[in-house]
Order: sequence, then structure tokens, then C-alpha cells
Amino acid sequence: MDTLATNHNSAAAIDPVAPAAIALNQVHLTLDGPAGPVNILRGVDLNVSAGTALGVVGPSGSGKTTMLMIVAGLERISSGRVEVAGTDYAALDEDALALFRRDAVGIVFQSFHLIPTMSALENVAVPLEFAGLRDAFDRAEEQLKAVGLGHRIDHYPGQLSGGEQQRVALARAFAVKPKILLADEPTGNLDGGTGQQIIDLLFELHDKSNTTLVLITHDLGLAKRCDRVVRIADGLIVGEGLSDAPGATGR
Repeated sequence: MDTLATNHNSAAAIDPVAPAAIALNQVHLTLDGPAGPVNILRGVDLNVSAGTALGVVGPSGSGKTTMLMIVAGLERISSGRVEVAGTDYAALDEDALALFRRDAVGIVFQSFHLIPTMSALENVAVPLEFAGLRDAFDRAEEQLKAVGLGHRIDHYPGQLSGGEQQRVALARAFAVKPKILLADEPTGNLDGGTGQQIIDLLFELHDKSNTTLVLITHDLGLAKRCDRVVRIADGLIVGEGLSDAPGATGR
């Protein structure tokens, strides 16, 4: 296994003694299946410095999304250690973990996950209201304007295109100014041109906010835009970079 201590293709130097924004240490996840225990993750070690954009690539079923859900605090590990933004998940019960996730972690899914009975403005305001912010709707409107949807704030998801729905999802994810932004195939349900616009916007917001970004993608060309890339196969991180990844020369 390649060492993961160095930054991949990053223009900015990373302080080697700075605390990691994400630290996974010998993370295992085993689930019970009809035929017996199934090892989903088999000892994942990963450290991601604050502000880094990390691309995660690998075949379907390799454990990419599971690792993302663990970082998000949506899946509990079987053994090992998970520390995100200086917080050890083992020390948090479910309620405390939900509060931490609300304040520190933004998530963008492939399928948008907007609330269909709420307007774009209301969807973005939800996490801000949960955080008890009195100016939740003002902040939500500001964030929608930042993603180019100031003219669509009163529209419902069913009245928006796929690209517009993903822009709302991005606005919602960034509204609370998260320390960690997790994106799982955010362009998977979009056409090529729209997907490119969403990715450009994602990286623009990442750069402006200096959020630590973890991006799962099958697009090696997209992965190359990240500061670092790690490859996962069969529940393990098997290397860093794309030099020997299948199809590394294409998009």
C-alpha cells in the first residue's frame, strides 16, 4: 500500500504537523449477511489535511460510499478510530453525533435528497433553522444567490431541472459553513454539460470556504482536479494517485 502522508498534485504545501481534518485509523466495518459476516471495510487508514480536496475512486462495491458514510457519522464502525474536525466519534452518542454533523459536515448526494413539499429557500433554510439561527431564511437566500438561483427561491424541486436541484443541494450543504463537505457522485444524475457546471461550482465554493472536500467519482478526469486522489478496492485503500489506475489517461 502506498503511503498517504503526502499531498497529491497540490499547489499549496500542507503543514505535516497540522491536525488532520479527517483521520481514519484501522477502520473496519463488518455487517451480517445471509451467508455470514461480510467485511465491507478491512482496515482503512487515511489522513486528510484541512482544506484539501480529496478524490476517491474505485470500482462499484469497493467501499467508497461506506467510507463516506462513516466520515459523515451515518454509519458506525466495527473497530478502529474515526476523528473528524478534531472530534473522536467514539466519544459521541447518536444525539451528539447528529448535532456535530449538523454543525460541521455538509453532504451532497447523487440523488439531491431535497424535500419535495418545500421551496428551494425552505430546503436550504432547514439546517440553518435546526442550528437555531434567527436569520436562517436570509442566509438561505444569500446562499441560493451564490449558486445562481436567486430567481428560483420560491420554486419547488419538481419545478426545477436536475442541475438546479443539485445547485439547491449544494447551497444547502454549504449554508452552515461546514468544515467537511462530502460529495458522492454529485453529477451522476446529470448530463455532461450540466454536470460540468455543477463541478465547477462545487470547486468554486470549496475554494472560497476552504472546506475540506471528499469527492467520490468514477470520472478520472474529475478526480484529477482534486489535490489528492486515493484508490479503494475490496474495502482497502490500495494506493494514491492515478498513475496506475485503469483508464488513467482518459476522462
